Amino acid sequence: MAHAVRERAPASPLGRVLNSDGRAHPAANAFAAAAVVLGLVALATAFFPGLHLIASWAGLFGVGAGLWGQMISSTTGERFLSVIGLGAAAVGFYIGIAHGGLWGGLIG
Repeated sequence: MAHAVRERAPASPLGRVLNSDGRAHPAANAFAAAAVVLGLVALATAFFPGLHLIASWAGLFGVGAGLWGQMISSTTGERFLSVIGLGAAAVGFYIGIAHGGLWGGLIG
């Protein structure tokens, strides 16, 4: 009966870091991953002035995903990824705003 109390280990090393308490947190992991992906997109496109719409919108959604991921996170790994994604998204957002903003040229 020892197998009844044995916990299953996550398949990947990233899963072990994100779910360090032994339980799965799919929503918190998804928000952390979304914040990182949107932050990378915002940061990568922020340095091209013609892509300011992508940078600013991806940054805005990345900041939102990172903040919500912080609210619902359960482990340190989730919080770490959320903060990294949140920071990258914020930098991309600010540079995208400086290059033309959320609507730059589409309205007015």
